[in-house]
Amino acid sequence: MKAFFRNLRGVAFFGGFTINTIIWFIPILLLAVVKLVLPIPVLRRGITRVLMAMGENWVSANWLMMRYAGSVSLESSGLEGLRRDGWYLVISNHQTWVDILVLQAVFNRRIPFLKFFIKQQLIWFPLLGIAWWAMDMPFMKRHSPSYLAKNPHMKGKDLERTRRACRKFRDTPTSVINFIEGTRFSEDKRVARKSPYRHLLQPRAGGLAVALSSMGELFESIVDVTMVYPDGATSFWDMCCGHYVNVVVKVRERELEDWLVEGSYETDREFRKKVHSWLGQIWTEKDEILDETREPHGR
Repeated sequence: MKAFFRNLRGVAFFGGFTINTIIWFIPILLLAVVKLVLPIPVLRRGITRVLMAMGENWVSANWLMMRYAGSVSLESSGLEGLRRDGWYLVISNHQTWVDILVLQAVFNRRIPFLKFFIKQQLIWFPLLGIAWWAMDMPFMKRHSPSYLAKNPHMKGKDLERTRRACRKFRDTPTSVINFIEGTRFSEDKRVARKSPYRHLLQPRAGGLAVALSSMGELFESIVDVTMVYPDGATSFWDMCCGHYVNVVVKVRERELEDWLVEGSYETDREFRKKVHSWLGQIWTEKDEILDETREPHGR
């Protein structure tokens, strides 16, 4: 019976998220249609701002459910100095799907609405695909190395397509987030990939390179986020079922150095090595933060 009521709570909680998404999806969809057919750029930019405000309200309602209907304890630091009218590249480690909801809550109305680089195929995802398009999420279509080997004329096309998708951000303050590890952390993955870090996977620079190549000159700074779950990461479903989630979010704003924007990750081998070394140093610091924050709670 205990398991039954736990799962019943999970269904109800997930239902709340779903209802909240549908409530905001309807006006977002209507405005998306208007935005699609409207030829006047200034009006389209105005609609985009309204859509972003709706997205912020959606995030606020999600956080209210997590805080009061769920069992989520959130502690954040380092948010001073961030602005809603800035352009930011946000980088973070990744441990659970709960990360996304927590990051949205932490940065909501502190910086521009978070944008994710999304795979092109996900535009067909029910409800959310259209909402992501309406809110100017940049869709990416990456070609595999084997495909490029057979079709060398397509080399660089995916990056150019991403650059075109990001041009719209020149007129609207934007925050783009990238999970540098490329996937959620697990001990099995850490061992399989021979990661040199205790609590992290090795950083992958590809997504970062795409963001910097596409719109690096627009970013004012890099917002470096360390996600810590002192009692262990919790899955999204366990959170819905009422499992206590203790999360600490540590934010550090880093200067965007000129060399990061000026180099070519695709063609310059020395630049790639320099980027990997730079990310490695950040990940070493992040690993120490995770170690220190988890220490009092045990491993």
